[in-house]
Amino acid sequence: MTIQRILVLGATGRIGTILRETWAPDMALWQGRREFTVPGGAVPLVFDPISQQQGLIQAGQGCSTVLCLAGAVPGRNDAMEDNIALARAAIRIGAGLGARVLLSSSAAVYGAQQGPLDETTPPRPVADYGQAKLEMEREGARLGIELGVPVTALRIGNIAGIDAILGNWRPGFALDRFPDGRTPRRSYIGPVTLSRVIQSLCRAKTLPDLLNLAAPEVIEMGALLDAAGLEWVPRPAPDHAIAEVSLATTRLEGFHPLPPEASLPETMVAEWRAQSR
Repeated sequence: MTIQRILVLGATGRIGTILRETWAPDMALWQGRREFTVPGGAVPLVFDPISQQQGLIQAGQGCSTVLCLAGAVPGRNDAMEDNIALARAAIRIGAGLGARVLLSSSAAVYGAQQGPLDETTPPRPVADYGQAKLEMEREGARLGIELGVPVTALRIGNIAGIDAILGNWRPGFALDRFPDGRTPRRSYIGPVTLSRVIQSLCRAKTLPDLLNLAAPEVIEMGALLDAAGLEWVPRPAPDHAIAEVSLATTRLEGFHPLPPEASLPETMVAEWRAQSR
C-alpha cells in the first residue's frame, strides 16, 4: 500500500496532540469534535465520527489509512462502550475511503499476566477499560472482515508524560516498592518514538491484526521519576499490586526497529520534555 495521507480520528486527545506536534503538517487530516489548531495552518475537520461519517468520507478522499485514536478514557466519566462505537465508525469510514484502519487499543487487555506478553497471549483484562478495549478489538476484527477493510489493533503501553507517573506526579508522590526493593516495572514508550513508530506503521504495505507498541525493555517507575528529578516516597506494595507488565515487541520491530536507548528512562524523559515545550 502506497501511503497518500492519513485521516486521524481523535486528534484532540492525548496521543493525537503528540502526533499533531511532531508530524509534518501535510502528512495527515486531523479530526476532532470541537475547534482546534493544526500546526502549519491546516484546517481541522470538525465532525462527529459516529453521526457524520459521510462528511468524513468526503473530506478524507485520498487517505489510505484511518488512524482511530478516539476513545473513552478512564477517569473522565466516559462510557467505555464508546470505544466500540468509535471503532465501528472508523471502519465504516475506512470502507468508504478504501483505506485500512489502525485502532488504538491498550496493553490493559492483557491484565495482570506475567510477560513478556506477545500478540498470541490470550487476553485477560481485569478492569473495565481493558475489557472494553478487548471488545473493541474483536468487534473491529469482525466488522473489518465483513466490510473488506484491513484492521490492525495497536496495543499501546505506557506513554511517558501522559502516564500515571510522570503525567500525574505531584509533591509527596508515593510509589509501590516490592520486597526485592524494586518499584513496578512497565512497558513504556517515549512520545517522540511513539510518533515515529506510528508513522512507520502507516507507511507499511501490510500489517498484522494485532501489534504491541512499546519500547523493547521494561522500565522501573522509580527509575523514571529519578531520571526526571522528581521526588517520590516508597510505600510497601500491597498483595494485589502487579510487579511487571512486559510487552514483547518482536513483531513491532519488524516494521520499526528500536535501538536500546529507546528503553532508557533518560530517553523517555528527554522526549517528554522536548514534546511538552
